[in-house]
Amino acid sequence: MTDQQTPEPPEGFRLMTGRGPFSTRNGPFYVRRLEGGVAQAFFAGPDQCNGRGRVHGGMFAAFLDGLLAHAAHHGGSEPMVTVQMSINYLAGARQGVWVIGEAVLTRRTRDLAFVEAVLRAEGQDLVRASGVFKVVRPEGPASESALPG
Repeated sequence: MTDQQTPEPPEGFRLMTGRGPFSTRNGPFYVRRLEGGVAQAFFAGPDQCNGRGRVHGGMFAAFLDGLLAHAAHHGGSEPMVTVQMSINYLAGARQGVWVIGEAVLTRRTRDLAFVEAVLRAEGQDLVRASGVFKVVRPEGPASESALPG
């Protein structure tokens, strides 16, 4: 990771904290609440781009996984894991722009959350995605005794 300078985030966004090492290395990421969802943003600096100065597709995917997971937690606090994510790449983004994602929870069951998101830069849709997240429940003594060894 280079020592890149990040300009002030778009209005209403604040720095996200408490992310794991993977996300921290790919960020920084910014967040703001939306009615029924969440928005996150990152500045497309050299660390987020490929050799052609365009945001790397893997950066979009990693960012979306976190964004969708954040929206999946809307209305609940249980830990969740990604069980499915579909991504449609529509356009690229150049280095030096803010990429803003918005995600909403579309359905929630006891064990699953269904979410949708879109990433935009400079008023253009870049990526659309959907995901399914599963609640991770603590395992009790009955499950532990079923483990081998």
